[in-house]
Amino acid sequence: MDLKELLGEELYNNVMEKAGDKHKLAIVSDGNWIPKEKFNEANTAKKQAEDTLKERDKQLEELKKSTKDNAELQGQIQKLQDENKAATEQYNADLKELQLNSALKLALSGQAHDIDIVAGLLDKSKIELDEAGGIKGGLDDQVKALRESKGFLFAEKQADKGPAIKGARPAEGSRTPNAETVNTEIANIFSQR
Repeated sequence: MDLKELLGEELYNNVMEKAGDKHKLAIVSDGNWIPKEKFNEANTAKKQAEDTLKERDKQLEELKKSTKDNAELQGQIQKLQDENKAATEQYNADLKELQLNSALKLALSGQAHDIDIVAGLLDKSKIELDEAGGIKGGLDDQVKALRESKGFLFAEKQADKGPAIKGARPAEGSRTPNAETVNTEIANIFSQR
């Protein structure tokens, strides 16, 4: 749903008139926005891969410049291959840890007061990730147990009563206004400015 459909044509025109040409309005729930954790995860993985590639290129250049005999060269090649294998394994482990931490932050956002504390209390070895980087299993039981034992770490669950505005309650005997009334009132506010 775009902004014009959401606000209605009259209110949309009023908002666009007040915003002017210099401001671009967008709704971030349209799928074009990615969470910061996913962006950071991809950025970190890219930087690590670039650094590893540069190091390997440097090692190969040093090897080409070397004028040592064949046996010593073979030993050096084997040593570099072992180091590269260890670096690859470390990279994969770091990437998996980064993906797990990002998935946990996304899954716990809105539930926990301090996501890092709650994530630190979880047994990450029991949490499974799917191919897309989301959590497949092992988190719900642990979060449930933590809610029971350390409930103060979590925000209270509210029944789904629609959007809640903290501190705002309708007056006794008042009725909830319909969308047309709200749009008219908002348009009046914008036109008075």
